[in-house]
Amino acid sequence: MEERVEETRPPGSGGGIGRRSLFIGGAAVAVGAGAWAAHDQLSRLWWQVPGVEKPRVEGAVDFQGARWVAASSANWRRADRPGDYAVDMVIVHVTQGSYASAVRVFQDPGHGAAAHYIVSQEGEVTQMIRELDVAYHAGNRDYNERSVGIEHEGFVDRPEDLTDAMYEASALLTAGICRRYDIPVDREHIIGHVEVPGTDHTDPGPHWDWDRYLTLVRNAVTATLTPTPTPSETP
Repeated sequence: MEERVEETRPPGSGGGIGRRSLFIGGAAVAVGAGAWAAHDQLSRLWWQVPGVEKPRVEGAVDFQGARWVAASSANWRRADRPGDYAVDMVIVHVTQGSYASAVRVFQDPGHGAAAHYIVSQEGEVTQMIRELDVAYHAGNRDYNERSVGIEHEGFVDRPEDLTDAMYEASALLTAGICRRYDIPVDREHIIGHVEVPGTDHTDPGPHWDWDRYLTLVRNAVTATLTPTPTPSETP
């Protein structure tokens, strides 16, 4: 967990999109009749347009199967990612406490910090901040704006806290994040809190198995991208 090192930055002001073109990163992309046959393709482009605020549904989660518990609004900043800030990193944390205590702390406005997700030793996932928004979790403003933070229940000096269920659930979570934002599955883009410039934290600690974790994440990405064969029809 981390103390906040943040300044308030107001969200981008409005913005619009023409019926015939999308402006992405300053470049116009023409949308002619039939150019985008699938509605979801157009939707993906729409959400890349800076200034177009994404719709929000109370209690919605970005990871299927996660439970939603809202962090205190003092511990994160409203944003419109990836429209205003590109997301290109996942930062791995260890709570130095229990799952329940981490949830409580992130609900405390006096704490000044929170991560997007917490993963328990049993593989439960709680989302406390939308991926759209900037969580105060890294102790570095630039890294906060460009990353998704995942806390893991346990202590850095207790390898027994890093369970199979935790690794597997966290890998599925990270694989989904990497797919959504086209993040490479490597140690440059999936890092520990200890690797954030300017931080004095040591998590996830020496017992975190990076080779195992990245293998699980890669396998999860591949499994999702591989089409499921259609069962043969019985004559």
